[in-house]
Amino acid sequence: MVLHPKTKVRVAGQDVTFCCKASGIPVPKKYYWYHNGTLLERKAQQPGNRLALQGLALEQAGTYHCKASSEAGAIQSAPAQLTVLAQGQQSCRSEPEQSLVELPSECPQDATGSRFYNVGRCPPSPCSGGPANASGCGEDTGHCCGVRRMELREIPCASSLLPIKVVAECGCGPCAQPRVLVQGRVTAADTGEPLRFGQIFLGGRKVGFTGYKGSFTIEVPPDTQRLVTRFVDRQQQLVDAIKVLPFDRRGGSVYQEVKMLRKKEPVELDGNRTNAITLGEESGREPVGELILPAGAFLRPSGEVFNGTVRASVTFLDPRDMATASAASSDLSFANAEGEIVPLRTYGMFSVDFREGESGAALHTGPVQVRMDTGQVWMPEHLQKMKLWSLNPETGLWEEEGLLRLAEGSRGKREERTFLVGNLEIRERRLFNLDVPEDRRCFVKVRAYSNEKFNPYEQLEGVVISLINLEPQPGYPTNPRAWGRFDSVVTGPNGACLPAFCDGQRPDAYSAYVTATLGGEELEAVASSPKLNPNAVGVSQPYLGKLGYRRSDHDDPNLKKTAFQINVAKPDPNNVDETNGPIYSYRSLEECEAAPVSANHLRFYRVEVDKYEYNVVPFKESDLTSWTGDYLSWWPNPQEFRACFIKVQIEGPQEYMVRSRNMGGSHPRTRGQLYGLRDARSVRDMQLQSTSGACVEFKCSGMLFDQSLVDRTLVSIIPQGSCRRTAINSLLREYLSRHPPLADNNHTGAFTMLAPVDPLGHNYGIYTVTDQNPRLAKEIAIGRCFDGTSDGFSREMKAGAGTAVTFTCQERPPGRESFFQRLLTSPAEA
Repeated sequence: MVLHPKTKVRVAGQDVTFCCKASGIPVPKKYYWYHNGTLLERKAQQPGNRLALQGLALEQAGTYHCKASSEAGAIQSAPAQLTVLAQGQQSCRSEPEQSLVELPSECPQDATGSRFYNVGRCPPSPCSGGPANASGCGEDTGHCCGVRRMELREIPCASSLLPIKVVAECGCGPCAQPRVLVQGRVTAADTGEPLRFGQIFLGGRKVGFTGYKGSFTIEVPPDTQRLVTRFVDRQQQLVDAIKVLPFDRRGGSVYQEVKMLRKKEPVELDGNRTNAITLGEESGREPVGELILPAGAFLRPSGEVFNGTVRASVTFLDPRDMATASAASSDLSFANAEGEIVPLRTYGMFSVDFREGESGAALHTGPVQVRMDTGQVWMPEHLQKMKLWSLNPETGLWEEEGLLRLAEGSRGKREERTFLVGNLEIRERRLFNLDVPEDRRCFVKVRAYSNEKFNPYEQLEGVVISLINLEPQPGYPTNPRAWGRFDSVVTGPNGACLPAFCDGQRPDAYSAYVTATLGGEELEAVASSPKLNPNAVGVSQPYLGKLGYRRSDHDDPNLKKTAFQINVAKPDPNNVDETNGPIYSYRSLEECEAAPVSANHLRFYRVEVDKYEYNVVPFKESDLTSWTGDYLSWWPNPQEFRACFIKVQIEGPQEYMVRSRNMGGSHPRTRGQLYGLRDARSVRDMQLQSTSGACVEFKCSGMLFDQSLVDRTLVSIIPQGSCRRTAINSLLREYLSRHPPLADNNHTGAFTMLAPVDPLGHNYGIYTVTDQNPRLAKEIAIGRCFDGTSDGFSREMKAGAGTAVTFTCQERPPGRESFFQRLLTSPAEA
């Protein structure tokens, strides 16, 4: 499906047109349209791939999707939502919704003891279209609800007034068109060696190369539903990796670690003889099966039989090895007869590479036989459904090659075994699968939070949640026999729903291993030992007990805390304790996606050292649609986010909070006005005695949102405690003196500068990273800052490397205020 219908809003009585388009051989010419899953009558459909609805009524609201078919099969589009408003009903309410931001610690709490303030937000929902866009299949950016007016308020905080801008009115305007990116790194699964200058394909089109360190950036084409990407090692040492990469449709970038399987060393075969290659015999296990190549099976692409020496490499990905899940290709899905994309459960994949012994030219094969040991199939019902599949590298979908049927056989002198036997021919496609369709499916609700307070308004968006389906050994839920499938979903404003295999009869028939990453950083799961707390996990008893929740360090505290495992116990609709999540039946996806935050769900959270961020113009970094164009916006460009950090070394007996206060410095519209505050706690350097370092964000200098004049941000760095400035990086001091004006630095308890416009680097103690995702830009910059280099990355503080300014702090006499405290209580005097 190359064109999917788009979500639209109309007023009753208006017209609407939906369009879709499929490609294939032969070209699909039959199209069918469905409303809420029900096939529409032919008279309601236009010839071809359009659906035109005239004079809309309220009851015609709902989801619409199309199905295209030909002799080769069928494929369904993604559903589009049609909202039909009554006459006079507003699609965008002028009153903003509630949106809370945390005020600085020096601000007083309200009557309820909260330090959160409602700044309002406009939901980026589509607005109703008019006659101009009522029909047609071209690009239609449309109109969306957004900020129409903001107002400045001042909040009394510690004898001063804190400026804050709040949304005063919402209205319809052109929809934002943020760039959608996927970034990441490609490495070998066994050694971690990067894929240097590997080729990247989208469908059959080459779009670029990986970098020297295996890094890549892909811009997601408009209307993409499945981002099918192929990574090719030009040295032919690694198996091609075909991945369906998750992305955030609302814009920004998602980070992905891609693993590639190393090709098995080739063996020499005689093309005149029958040859057998075992599939999955490593680690002392019984092989899953074998590939039988009859005499004369090898063919040149012209069809000529090749009887010479063949160099054969057959690489088997064994799901009995848990470490192989990250290196598996595609997302284990296929299109059924109705065109619906549905999941497979794998028993193993194998990649083949046959070449002529002397010339190295690629070879095909005629009919060959695949034999699978039935003793490796642990669910008896799967024996009747096992099939052979090949991977379509352009769609990322597996396509059926044939059935595997029971046959008696033996392995030479070994005992008699029963095999499933199937046949296939090896042509252009080189990746095959032993799979069964699995219809016992559910959804798992997961949310990610910025900290372990789990406040509903502090959820993280853009987090990649990954779920690996496991098949546990009976009675040993923590020791799975094999993995069967994997999925990844990006969290939105209401979390994520991940597909998983489940069972209603046996709660432990399938289990799930779940992880979460944000910009390459692993988030932490809620603890399960020494005592399981249902309120923290997010699931009430007794359902939590049935799920058997266990964090990855449950039995060994030395293990990482970044994953959890559950039994995917299908909810019993007759049991009220199981009707409120976190597991939903497969037909309840909408219920899962719309579930309130009070419903049962599983949780991850971000582990951070103490830090705090305040923007005068509120902006949710995980939701790029919340950006507002304003002279006081911390990020002036929603298409490109530049993160700046300064490294502060502190010589003192403890760790200290360090604040950056960021104000307009040179721009006439913002001079002397606050942009925002940042607090970060210093981190001890384990190699240096009584020394810690802090990486503190400041607002980068540069153009403001109108892109007309540069502002040199006036940045003040103030450590908390009895501290005095003892050193300034000589290169930074020289740069600032050569780029006047110089900021006043009379007070030895602080460091003030008009921030450099240039991205200086570690030699100056300044770290600057630009990216389409603000969180990712900050993560990379912090990693470099901790490392003290311009291209490295570390989570261990190296306080003596790449610093900009040094303070010496000591325990102050009782009753004496630090400069930091004086700044909080009497900022004007300080």
